[in-house]
Amino acid sequence: MRKFHILLLALAASLACLQSCSETPEPLSRAERIAREIQDPNSDYVVVICHRGDWRNFPENSILAIENIIKFGADMMELDLKMTKDSVLVLCHDDSVIRTTNFRSVFRNEPGKSALVSDLTLEEIRRLSLKRAQGAIIDTLRMPTLREALECCKGRICVNVDQGYEYYDQVLALTEELGVTDQILIKGKKPIEVVAAHEAKYEHNMMYMPIVDIQQPRGIELFNSYLEQGVVPLAYEVCWQRDNGDFEEACRKIIAQGSKVWVNTLWPTLCGGHGNDDDAAYLSDDPGKVYGKYLENGVSMIQTDRPELLVRWLEKQGRHTL
Repeated sequence: MRKFHILLLALAASLACLQSCSETPEPLSRAERIAREIQDPNSDYVVVICHRGDWRNFPENSILAIENIIKFGADMMELDLKMTKDSVLVLCHDDSVIRTTNFRSVFRNEPGKSALVSDLTLEEIRRLSLKRAQGAIIDTLRMPTLREALECCKGRICVNVDQGYEYYDQVLALTEELGVTDQILIKGKKPIEVVAAHEAKYEHNMMYMPIVDIQQPRGIELFNSYLEQGVVPLAYEVCWQRDNGDFEEACRKIIAQGSKVWVNTLWPTLCGGHGNDDDAAYLSDDPGKVYGKYLENGVSMIQTDRPELLVRWLEKQGRHTL
């Protein structure tokens, strides 16, 4: 009887194994596929990151700015964080809400009212309408919380937290709750030891990338510390002001190390004095005259203010197909 019982158990285990092996695995979400390309040092896929979302058509860091870059086929939303007086993380680049909202109009009867995000409660933030880049107020759009933004992005697009490393603990707690940690990239300029100690506190962390200005003393020091200590990050965000060969040399070292290179084509002071979206790529009859040199140097992550232009050009090069 005992032998028969053991045989039945073995048969049940075999059937369970066969059923498990025959089950079709869940397909990866778009955000998961993008994250897989980011983490593969041998991938030739070029990741397109959108600076504050599609701020040319909608208010920066707004939900509609996120929705539109998803329609364009972009891979990552770059956002900025600030914390309200009542400890809620919201999407805002500046310390103050003056530039991006109708604060002065809403609080016109409170002349001494502070416009700093840190001095406003979420309820007060919710009273403000967001502005387009041209200064036009959109009455129906409010500043989103980080939770709302991540819920919008979940499974659809990866997220880069730019201004916000100081909120690492709060951001990670939220990404874990929402199940999106693996699609979040956070970056900073902290020393290796600080980042390592911070991440050691948790079993599961967001992707991390150092920012190195290769022509400034602190940036050079940080970059060299990674190379000298043999620490291989996922990628480096490389900034430079003078086109004198430093960028090309840095790319060679980074790629040889097994990391990826991220460049910002937002304005000249970030990319060697030229080669940015507005002054060159957008006005050119051939965007490749600008973007081509980055691909030639092994760049595989590009932050842009012209996502549709860059995505369409990369598709033609066969470098943006998941």
